[in-house]
Amino acid sequence: MYTIKFLIFIVPLVTCSRIDRDYSSFDSLSPEPKSRFAMLDDVKILANGLLQLGHGLKDFVHKTKGQINDIFQKLNIFDKSFYDLSLQTNEIKEEEKELRRTTSKLQAKNEEVKNMSIELNSKLESLLEEKILLQQKVRYLEEQLTNLIQNQPATQEHPEITSLKTFVEQQDNSIKDLLQTVEEQYRQLNQQHSQIKEIENQLKKTGIQEPTENSVSSKTRAPRTTPSLQLNETKNTEHDGIPVDCINIYNRGEHTSGIYAIRPSSSQVFNVYCDVKSGSSWTLIQHRIDGSENFNETWENYKYGFGRLDGEFWLGLDKIYSIVNQSNYTLRIELEDWKDKNYYVEYSFHLGNHETNYKLYLVEITGNIPNVLPEHKDLVFSTWDHKAKGYHNCPETYSGGWWWHDMCEENHLNGKYVKPRGKTKVERRRGICWKSSNGRLYSVKSTKMMIYPMHLESFE
Repeated sequence: MYTIKFLIFIVPLVTCSRIDRDYSSFDSLSPEPKSRFAMLDDVKILANGLLQLGHGLKDFVHKTKGQINDIFQKLNIFDKSFYDLSLQTNEIKEEEKELRRTTSKLQAKNEEVKNMSIELNSKLESLLEEKILLQQKVRYLEEQLTNLIQNQPATQEHPEITSLKTFVEQQDNSIKDLLQTVEEQYRQLNQQHSQIKEIENQLKKTGIQEPTENSVSSKTRAPRTTPSLQLNETKNTEHDGIPVDCINIYNRGEHTSGIYAIRPSSSQVFNVYCDVKSGSSWTLIQHRIDGSENFNETWENYKYGFGRLDGEFWLGLDKIYSIVNQSNYTLRIELEDWKDKNYYVEYSFHLGNHETNYKLYLVEITGNIPNVLPEHKDLVFSTWDHKAKGYHNCPETYSGGWWWHDMCEENHLNGKYVKPRGKTKVERRRGICWKSSNGRLYSVKSTKMMIYPMHLESFE
């Protein structure tokens, strides 16, 4: 390139010099003959320049060929990479279509399983109602049979009574077989549901479906998922036509939270608040929400209850005992802190009567909040005017009646309602509070304490 520029600069100079010499010959007075040697030098210079130009052009052509070959090689590599990428893209699209088809099938299957579960639930409720009716008829027939036997002790059993007893036994056996069939179907549905959940979790890992929210739990033991079909004989059936607790009311078709009248066995009729949630109904025994009720009450008031069932209240130790004395019950405690975070814990428990100061013994089942109440210890209920022998004066210090152990615990759900929240540790300790496993003391905004029969599993 530099050679070409040099020749372009030299050739005009040589041409100009020749023209100048030609013109000067006309101007001279005595012209001299031209020198052939001078012209030969010009030709040599021109030839030398042309030779250098040819060498420069040759080098330029070689370089250009090399660059073109490199460009062609890179284009070939790019074409091959683009072709491979197209093949991979087509394979990914096919896999994505297959995954979408599989996901659609799984969703349809899951919906089918849900519908079957709902249908089985309704059938199970119908069977339970039929069983209760049959039990009532059997009791009535047993009473009639007892009267007949007492009136005719020496006579033989009447054939009609024998056939009636046989018919009742056959019906009972048929119901038991049907319930076993339903239980087996429930078990199969649960297995299918678990398999579908596992496949959905695998699909979520591929990134096609959105991830679900993470649940916070610190201590979970055997969470409940589906209703159990254990139908052992218990005492929590209707007493003289009046329900004995909230689940009895729910089974009769009342599926709305509210105030209802119940009559546990060996008790008078009284009102309770039934909290319906997730296909079951819990009997509330305590509720704190806004501090409108003073919980620093006497032993008598804690024994018989106080407050309003549609607001803040304590149901009463006597009433609680009359309910839980019918069967084995679960105690559930729900808390909400001042950051609107919700927690719960469930216990299996045993409650004593007034002669034991309503002694409470707890074993935790499940929950995401530990240490609300001490486990595996005898807790005795005390108030400021009724202190159990050998126990500290906790109610006088902390305000409100509660179950205490041999030392004053800092977890106290019947304390003074401090709003919006206690700032110092002393204020939090005297109010509604619970102490976490790391020793931190939390002030509580609202509380619920409720009970539910253990032989019927609740939904979480």
